[in-house]
Amino acid sequence: MSWNFRRILMLSTVFATPVLGQVHAQTAAAPGAGKPLEEVVVTAQKRRENIQNVPISIVALSGAQLAQKAVKSLADLQFAAPSLTVTNAGLTQSVNIRGIGLSSGSPNAANGVATYVDGVFQPPIVSNGQYYDIADIEVLRGPQGTFVGSNSTGGAVLIVTQSPVLNKFTGFGQVGVGSYGSFTQQAAVNVPLGDVLAFRVAVNHANNNSYYKSVGPVDSQAGKLTEFDERIGATYRPGDYYQGTFKFDQIERSTGGYAYQPTPGTAYASDYTGPSGYYVQYDSPTENEERAVQGSLNQQVSLPYGITLKSVTGYENKQIHNQYDTDGTDDATVMSTENQFVREKVYTQEFNLLSATDQRLSWIGGVYFQRNRIDVIIHDGPFPTDILVQNKKTTTGVFGQVSYKVTNDVTLTGGLRYSTYKVLGSGRVVIGTGIPSFPPGGLDVANTGGAESDSAPTGKIDIDWRFAPNNLFYAFASRGYKSGGIETATTNFLKETVWDYEAGWKSNLLGGMLKPSLGVFYNDYDNFQYDTVNPLDGQSAVDNASGTTTIDGVEGQIQALVDNWRFDGSFAYVHSVMANYTVIDENLLPPGTLEPQCATGQTVGCTNYTVATKTISGAPNLLSPDFTFNGGAQYTFAMDNGLSVTPRLNYAYQTKQDATPARDSFYVIPARGLLSALVTVDYGPWSGQFSATNLTGERYVTGYTISGASGGSFYGAPREFNFNLRRDF
Repeated sequence: MSWNFRRILMLSTVFATPVLGQVHAQTAAAPGAGKPLEEVVVTAQKRRENIQNVPISIVALSGAQLAQKAVKSLADLQFAAPSLTVTNAGLTQSVNIRGIGLSSGSPNAANGVATYVDGVFQPPIVSNGQYYDIADIEVLRGPQGTFVGSNSTGGAVLIVTQSPVLNKFTGFGQVGVGSYGSFTQQAAVNVPLGDVLAFRVAVNHANNNSYYKSVGPVDSQAGKLTEFDERIGATYRPGDYYQGTFKFDQIERSTGGYAYQPTPGTAYASDYTGPSGYYVQYDSPTENEERAVQGSLNQQVSLPYGITLKSVTGYENKQIHNQYDTDGTDDATVMSTENQFVREKVYTQEFNLLSATDQRLSWIGGVYFQRNRIDVIIHDGPFPTDILVQNKKTTTGVFGQVSYKVTNDVTLTGGLRYSTYKVLGSGRVVIGTGIPSFPPGGLDVANTGGAESDSAPTGKIDIDWRFAPNNLFYAFASRGYKSGGIETATTNFLKETVWDYEAGWKSNLLGGMLKPSLGVFYNDYDNFQYDTVNPLDGQSAVDNASGTTTIDGVEGQIQALVDNWRFDGSFAYVHSVMANYTVIDENLLPPGTLEPQCATGQTVGCTNYTVATKTISGAPNLLSPDFTFNGGAQYTFAMDNGLSVTPRLNYAYQTKQDATPARDSFYVIPARGLLSALVTVDYGPWSGQFSATNLTGERYVTGYTISGASGGSFYGAPREFNFNLRRDF
């Protein structure tokens, strides 16, 4: 879609909505005394269920709640869900739950937290775009071994966008302005055609200047955002027996490159001469272009005896091209750069067969297929190094779950899944291309190919007891699995497995005005995966810790509605002990390209890794703060003329996190506490919101980029002020 057409579509939709909405607008009722909290419906177990009846540690946020908590993207979600952390790694956003997820930059490593949009699995790249036209987001904590399957040992994030609605002409238009030249536009229009067909078009445009000021010889625009997103959907329902919803998404995002400063203590930190804080001092050009298309088709067929057949078909093509200044300094003697292209194509197909739920026995069965193709091309300088990787992955699963009501208050559930995984990789590492002393096409120093296949049974056994009205106690044991992969052409790292034991309580008190929940868990991991360097070829690799890694903790949530006051809060305490492992600390090696281990007496064309080898024993897990907390409070001033004013405060806190297996002190993400304030004014179909995020102006690290002995620190957004005006119809 061209920029001009996109701009016309965006502006026409935004400014048409107030006119179109005059007939259809209704004044929303303000909360009043004695009103219960709204019912939250989730689909974590393939069915639509009240969250209070689902025996899972889960957080669910509607589109309205995302706005209340100032959650605009994946990176903000960690401030609204306990145990969830999102770490900036440059190319990807590492999503971890209870310290389990994606902490590896290797394309051979699988996710530990599976993310789905409208039922379609998402690769980790091109994942930090802005949320728009969202129905709800569910964060499932702990292994999801039955329904999500492999590569969800930490949990899952389920994102559901708004679908077309039959027989209703609705939509919204929204514009926003803010700090750092921020200008956003979002809009959606739902158009019914007759009684059986409806279309929905949603668009998003975001633009803001970088938080960083360029002080290097290259005038970098690193961190400047330009984003255009479109989503087109159609729902067809000719009768009660069938419904199909198709959605097509397109994402175009440019950030001008990665913005970071050399991390104090690393190889190039002493070469940085610029100011600290939001400054970059690059001597090489930077860019970052992200593109993605995604199509999903959700179909549902009603069969005899209350049985339902569901199908979810998905296709994605995501790609990133970036160039960045590796050392992040203005060093006249070295211009370290990296040019990188990554593309991942994914095709998925899932079928579910669901029984009716009006009998004592209910069941769900399903099959799953996923095919991934990953292409990586990296060119490092100034000493030329070219890395080529191509992986083809196939994941399958067959699963079933049966629930039986022993009594009206006690339900037993058993689930089982069998997953398989295969990967075939090819590629190579070439150094010295174009240097006279090397062969004309460079020198092959490593083969990045190989093959791996593994499989595992996973599942869950659960007992639910409704021991009092509106009170649920649950206890379960579940098993999860994360696939292994290619380490070198001749060696592989092993699959990771976990046993998860949990117990929890959910309640609905005071007529629905108070909803507390509390849970405890204990996880037992074997062959825990971590990043290191393979001394055989000097390339990044994934290895397995020997012995057992344990993670245990407690999580709690509460929501309360008292007259016009509303409160919500959640916390998590996570204690982890990693098994013993050996890692190569790249910061103890000289800067430059890493080569194979030196033989006895060899000093040229090799690297001596013995001086950088560490054995780590009993350390806490990576990217796992001991304590996380978030809470919010708001009060609605309701006027007789339909006007309401709602001020709100949010606070989120995380303790420190280790970011690398080598446990270097300078790669620790410090503790942080962030405060935000919002004031929302509603009048009929109109809504205006003023927000101030990071109100106290904290400067905090969100992650690191690590390349050999050099590393850069990413910072979170500074204090920002924004105003959004929205019109619903």
